Amino acid sequence: MPKFSCFLLLLLITTSSFSQQTGKVLEQKVVKSTILNRNVKYTIYLPPDYESSERSYPVVYLLHGYTDDNTGWLQFGEINHYTDKAIADGTIPPMIIVMPNGDSSFYINSYDGKENYEDFFIKEFMPAIEKTYRIKAEKHYRGVAGLSMGGYGTLIYSLKHPDLFAAAAPLSAAVFDDSTLMTMPDISWTNTFGQLYGRTLNGRDRFTKAWYDNSPLKLVETRSSDALRQVRYWIDCGDDDFLSKGNCLLHIALMEKHVPHEFRIRDGAHNWTYWRTGITDALAFIGTSFHQ
Repeated sequence: MPKFSCFLLLLLITTSSFSQQTGKVLEQKVVKSTILNRNVKYTIYLPPDYESSERSYPVVYLLHGYTDDNTGWLQFGEINHYTDKAIADGTIPPMIIVMPNGDSSFYINSYDGKENYEDFFIKEFMPAIEKTYRIKAEKHYRGVAGLSMGGYGTLIYSLKHPDLFAAAAPLSAAVFDDSTLMTMPDISWTNTFGQLYGRTLNGRDRFTKAWYDNSPLKLVETRSSDALRQVRYWIDCGDDDFLSKGNCLLHIALMEKHVPHEFRIRDGAHNWTYWRTGITDALAFIGTSFHQ
């Protein structure tokens, strides 16, 4: 075979090998929690060069939705494939993505103290993860994102702990205004929210301290513009999503506080098709926050 042909063949093999590099997924790992008194599962994505390098990486905590678990973004969102492609294309920097199991906690501390998930996440989970893996454990290199219940958790953590996160990307976030909460059917309140904010069923009695302490709209209203500007926000919700009202109100609330943010209403509903088509842009937005 001529030398030039051999060179082309070697180049094609090398290029093909590089293009097929994939990250590593550890699907069922656990963190032992003293706060929750149980082991909490998580799934983690490590970028393609993790095992061949000695560098440390930025991290994104990616939160699942209601009724899903730590494998949701992997099984239904195909997050490993989208992240592999985005890293290979240069759309996002190599990053570690951590997906904890949040059960139906909405990622907050419940009103009765029986499920202090927020305390677990901030005080136990993040420190454990960032000691176990080569992560740049500082605000500048840390982001949070999630869908639906996970979008709500994304907002709670970034609004309450702006010193910990550079950027937040809630997708189809479960944001409700007071009027929506007050008129919510009793069965929806009891089955989903009563365990979080209080068991009272009727009208304005639902506006408990726990509700206001964990309402993204109230948190934006009560925080200063300077405090809100500490985190970069990417807010994305479908035009046919039942949560579009709350997300629009969040956008308006941030505008009224003169807080720069990105807001997207795209064609779509509350489903995986929408989230799969939005996650790369969300990660790219977070990734720009990691740049010096």
